[in-house]
Amino acid sequence: MTGSVPPLAIAPSRHSGGDHVVSGSLVTTSSAREVARAWESFAAGEDVETGVRPEILASWYRCRDRYEVDRSLDAAPGAGGDVQRVDNDVIFTALGSLGALAGQQVERDGAVVTVTDGGGRVLGLWGDPSTQRRAELHNLAPWSSWSEQCTGTNGMGTSLEVSGAVTVTGPEHWCEAFHQWACAGISIRDVVTRAPVASINISRWNAPLSELVPLWLTKAVACVEQEIYRRAVYEADKVIAEFNKNSVQAAGAVMAMDRGGNVIAANEAAVALLGLTGETPLVTGAIEPAQRWTPDISGLADVVRWAKERARGTAQWSGYATLTVNRGEAATPLTMRPVVDSNLVVGMLCVFGVQEGEPFESTSEAAAGSLPRRVIGMRNDRLVLLSPSEIRYAEADRNVVWLMTERGRIQAATRGLENVERSLTPYGFRRVHRRFLVNLRRVAELERGIKGELFLIMDSRSHEFVPVSRRHAPELRRMLGV
Repeated sequence: MTGSVPPLAIAPSRHSGGDHVVSGSLVTTSSAREVARAWESFAAGEDVETGVRPEILASWYRCRDRYEVDRSLDAAPGAGGDVQRVDNDVIFTALGSLGALAGQQVERDGAVVTVTDGGGRVLGLWGDPSTQRRAELHNLAPWSSWSEQCTGTNGMGTSLEVSGAVTVTGPEHWCEAFHQWACAGISIRDVVTRAPVASINISRWNAPLSELVPLWLTKAVACVEQEIYRRAVYEADKVIAEFNKNSVQAAGAVMAMDRGGNVIAANEAAVALLGLTGETPLVTGAIEPAQRWTPDISGLADVVRWAKERARGTAQWSGYATLTVNRGEAATPLTMRPVVDSNLVVGMLCVFGVQEGEPFESTSEAAAGSLPRRVIGMRNDRLVLLSPSEIRYAEADRNVVWLMTERGRIQAATRGLENVERSLTPYGFRRVHRRFLVNLRRVAELERGIKGELFLIMDSRSHEFVPVSRRHAPELRRMLGV
């Protein structure tokens, strides 16, 4: 495993003897009682805004309103299916070594360490034997499912929903049977897709965890993620080599994408079609993940996912979809050709204006089935419940989305502008820029720049500007009737 992991201290203080349980229950402290009262109210169907940490309350909303998890569940269900493969199992090998090492260190403190895949399936369990036996009563064991969707708020499942380390203590768990547990988990994310591929979690029964545990988890994950970064750079080399070989023969626009649908390379025709500048690093190839560009082509992400699934590691496969590349213009066919290495799809070549292979068939669910009753935001130690009409616009800062509202600047609980857009489109929101989503009902004025740029003024009092990209301007004018 690359890098070094510091020693792990689980207990807030050392104690001796065979009894690992410290005095006092996790549910009897004043703060725990306050959370327990909030849990009772929330589980009964009421809305709660204070008394619970924002990340926990956001998880409760997912468990109650989206996943409909039974709060009386006392054991995790079994998990079926295959374990997700990442980098020929190098990541899980590194995690297994890390879990076994940490398990030896936490055994003396009555704790256990678990490793899951990106779907919340437990792959391994290490640590104190007596705690392992108690955990088995809740089916905290290999091949059980601890995703939020299956088992509610918990360290493993909730860490797969958010970035960074997360702790879940006592009655913060959605299922009452787990209220005597304290746990801390963190997800390992693919640097290309930003999707979780695994998690590591530490659990302790009827005793708190040290405040240093989340820091240890963060450092441990950084060591493992170096392997994912190394793989991303290796895959980019393969994709660029295939792009260079094919673009020489291509007469039209061609771009190369990684597994996440981010553009790694594009020829001059594609750069012009997409409205990019000639100095973009995509012309020579973006080896570094941070240099890659996410195209703002509606439906392209779904097509890339479909193509990866249909190709199944076969380089000879091809498929096409018809998408609107520039809004206000006619749709054009895009042919997808996989880049394969060791029978795994590591990227895609996208050829514009060509219709070749299998036609794309959308399998996405109707948007009406997932309309939010409210938009959940986070500010300081509170969860903020917003109606869509309160939001003027949303701005993306990488994967974090900020909502501009009458109550100020609030971070969206949902990560990724594409996810926020999917939820808000039915309420009159439209993408006007790769970083901005606006509420068309809240546009106050339009202003032209010196070079003909278009800006939306969302609040005439503060002269709040939102830029409009050239490719979105024609469609926006049509929708606003100007």
